[in-house]
Amino acid sequence: MSDTGHTEPRIGGPGRNFFVDVTAPSTARDGFDVFRREWESQIGEALPLPPLEPLGSGGFRVSVRASKVHDAVIAGLYGESMAGGTRGASHHLDDRVLVHVMERGEWRFVRPRNRGETSVPAGQFIVRHNGPPARFEVDPRTTAKILILPASQLRPLIRDRATVGPADSPELRLLTAYAKAVEATINDLTAAGVRAARNALLELVKGVLMQAFDDTEPLLAPALAQAARDIVDSRLTDPDLSPAALARELKVSVRTLHRAFAEAEESVAAYIRRRRLEQARLELAAPVGRPSVSELAAHWQFADSSHFIRAFKKEYGQTPAEYARSSQDLSLGRSTGRARRPLSR
Repeated sequence: MSDTGHTEPRIGGPGRNFFVDVTAPSTARDGFDVFRREWESQIGEALPLPPLEPLGSGGFRVSVRASKVHDAVIAGLYGESMAGGTRGASHHLDDRVLVHVMERGEWRFVRPRNRGETSVPAGQFIVRHNGPPARFEVDPRTTAKILILPASQLRPLIRDRATVGPADSPELRLLTAYAKAVEATINDLTAAGVRAARNALLELVKGVLMQAFDDTEPLLAPALAQAARDIVDSRLTDPDLSPAALARELKVSVRTLHRAFAEAEESVAAYIRRRRLEQARLELAAPVGRPSVSELAAHWQFADSSHFIRAFKKEYGQTPAEYARSSQDLSLGRSTGRARRPLSR
């Protein structure tokens, strides 16, 4: 993010997205009030802000883009001027864990009861529980990726300690790549897909906290495989979809990706092929507007009709034409006697 130079607050975002920009100097005095009001109207029911209050004379000038992922949030923050603290108990947010991945600038957290300060500069991350009241401040022009997550599965791993580490670790690179993929597809996901995306985020953060990523036998294999599946499901018609492309997007080696899928006894390529066949089968079962075999083969990225027919028969025990006829029989009833138009190739 960058300072947009707008003189008025900008708010709003489509679907599951949230956006507010109060970086202009004219908003410094009431920037926090605008931010709180928009957060509460767009996200607040699922995740209310803690009882924050701005500190210092610079005002509260930030720009935030966020995506709601079930009961979690992925946010990108740009801070032109931001310092604040929580007042009183924040019991309604005690069940949240926050991940800050610093891209530019520095974020400083002052712990309560004179327990010291934690500074997180660019290139570092911090995972912390949003518990007792605390103060914070950021350098001007700071940018960060922030995840807000339910703490039930993460709290035992961090307790009341903050975990700080390098943002270029394999665990963190995988987490940020997956968060980016979720942001890009969030408005296209079903409710079940959103919940799956949220669960995968939690598993990846567990890996960051455990610092147990291993190219030989990754303890993050289930989450890595799920992250790859989510990307596959959103790009089934992409002709460039491949294990190598997935590995690049998730910032892991192809070998690591294959090992993650091996635990499910299904290769990456087999998963891509199976999901494409499932979608083609749904189109074959459509009562009207059914595509031809050649059209299905091209749309779902099979080399040609023959390849598609062989793969379909191996998966379902019928050719596409046979499956289409049997689906039509089920919908019309076997005793109707209506003529059937053969499925063209």
